[in-house]
Amino acid sequence: MKYEEVMEYMECKVNKLGSVPGLDSIRELLDRADNPQEGLSFIHVAGTNGKGSVSTLIANALIANGYRVGRYISPVICDYRERIQVNNRMISKVAVAEGLSRLFELCNDMEKAGLSHPTAFEIETALGFQYFKDKKCDYVVLETGMGGTLDATNIIKNTKLCVFTSVSMDHMAFLGNTPAEIASNKAGILKTGCMAVSAPQSDEVMDVFKQACKTLEIPFTAVEENNIKVGRQSLKGQKLSYKKYKQIEVPLLGSYQIENAALALEALEVLQNNGCRLKEEKIRKGFMESVWPARFEILSKKPYVIADGAHNEDAVKKLMETMRFYFTNHR
Repeated sequence: MKYEEVMEYMECKVNKLGSVPGLDSIRELLDRADNPQEGLSFIHVAGTNGKGSVSTLIANALIANGYRVGRYISPVICDYRERIQVNNRMISKVAVAEGLSRLFELCNDMEKAGLSHPTAFEIETALGFQYFKDKKCDYVVLETGMGGTLDATNIIKNTKLCVFTSVSMDHMAFLGNTPAEIASNKAGILKTGCMAVSAPQSDEVMDVFKQACKTLEIPFTAVEENNIKVGRQSLKGQKLSYKKYKQIEVPLLGSYQIENAALALEALEVLQNNGCRLKEEKIRKGFMESVWPARFEILSKKPYVIADGAHNEDAVKKLMETMRFYFTNHR
């Protein structure tokens, strides 16, 4: 099948299947695809807000240090192929067409065997794993789609680091009706033998993460808010200092990106302390080269037109606070 044909198949048949939490279908599909995920090393990112920004900063710091890094993201903004990247280059149309054609055959075989047809997210996850294996990635920065425990990305076993961004109320019909219940679902990505880091959280959310890590005997660290020092902030960029890192420049705009940057630095420090070779000047370079479209992105200055979005109450509050801050103090 050609690229246009696999896209049409996804649109006309697969996308209609919707979202179905659970790991049985993705496990069966990956078994039939010879489990490409088993040879990869993952940095698994879960949370309500900030996953994309934190993943971007971590991935770019690793790339700047010479690592080959796969990224799996959602949602996408401009191109379907954005969801699967290696060193910030999107998967090719040829690779999408060939990979999906093979996976569609496996899905049809599953249906013939009386099994459920995998969802679009499950198929795309399998496609990403195969592509990252083919490209011999050193690390894969893997974002969960929704939640953690029953998210298709949670099929992985070789998790090096779990990163928890800000947790708030979202997708309650699937994840739970309290912050603690939602955090418990997201904590489902933890694996024995991995490490974990978290953004600042409410006490009830932090307690869930700490207890889950204690149960699995996983080293856990959290961003130390009192060690975050905010430097220059303007519509051209911002700086922060965190622990040993002084005046790190972050081109991503939005006051909430300060916390995201601190979390990325905490995650990189944990990796470095456990054998990942990282140089500070390369981390700085990676941060400086980080771009995350449609996240407080300035499209025009006369008049100001800014692209951003928020899909839950906490994100709306942070976005509005950022708008007031910039246009009161930094125009």
